[in-house]
Amino acid sequence: MSSSPAAAAEGGAKPAVGRDFAPVDQPGPRLSVPARALAKSLICSGDVEKSRRNVVLLVHGTTMTPGENFEWNWGRALTQLDRAYCMVAMPNRAMSDAQVSAEYVVHAIRHIHQMSGRQVDVLGHSQGGLVPRFALRFWPDIRAMVDDYVGFGATNHGSYMVNALCPPVVGCSPSLWQQTADSAFTRATNSRQETFAGISYTNVYTRTDEFVRPALDDTGTSSLHTGDGRITNVAIQDVCPLDVASEHIAVGSYDPVGYALAMDALEHDGPADPDRIARSVCTELFMPGVESLQFATEYVNSMTAIAKELVLHDRVPREPDLKAYVYAR
Repeated sequence: MSSSPAAAAEGGAKPAVGRDFAPVDQPGPRLSVPARALAKSLICSGDVEKSRRNVVLLVHGTTMTPGENFEWNWGRALTQLDRAYCMVAMPNRAMSDAQVSAEYVVHAIRHIHQMSGRQVDVLGHSQGGLVPRFALRFWPDIRAMVDDYVGFGATNHGSYMVNALCPPVVGCSPSLWQQTADSAFTRATNSRQETFAGISYTNVYTRTDEFVRPALDDTGTSSLHTGDGRITNVAIQDVCPLDVASEHIAVGSYDPVGYALAMDALEHDGPADPDRIARSVCTELFMPGVESLQFATEYVNSMTAIAKELVLHDRVPREPDLKAYVYAR
């Protein structure tokens, strides 16, 4: 577990031969997605314009829709807290090029910030944790608009398990290629520095994650270490050592420890502090908002959606090329 600021670093990712990744202060490009599509992708609940607290932006994972990932858990929990939130729908269930998905996140952060006049708290599950970081890396204007970033089982450095889903003979969806271990997309995302000043980063992972590997300690794929942001990398098992049930879907959709850590980050200055989490949370089955009588149905619906997309979605033979703006001008 790590909860101290990390020093800035220049190392790590390597760009295409003969090209350097963009400096961290290089202005981001204009959004290529039509404004109408961006506007339709954002659904908000509560009075965002009158919110007295930061509005939460929920970013869903691969193969999911915002509703499948968040309506039956985080949406209800935040409503119970009378806290305004928005959900952004990335195109094609986040199976398309993640560079395009990042534009939806950029628009969402800008729009929520403009509407509320406040900073935005970004909560993302799986790829929903990775894509906002790509947005923060290559659109520097949005960094000052973000207060907290919370990732649940985020594929911040890719995952070796995703490689097994992407054999070259068969291929896989563009965004899955981009989440393979050592992908060009993740190398670009983590280039020069992984975090930025003024943003508090809380990365929640589980050692029993069957999809995002490695995940045994804070050297795993979800954790962040370089840059000027304040960082906490924490496993569910750092709080509840005996927890072996919190797998990949659980950590970002119904796990009570993941919820407690995220809310600790949102309600305090800086990232989450595991020492503030009451150990009584280890006896709870679900996070607030999850209705126990409906849980089995909601969970099965989520797993069915994931399986269907992994099997049926169009496949491509390789990772999408990085956009020109990723490189130094």
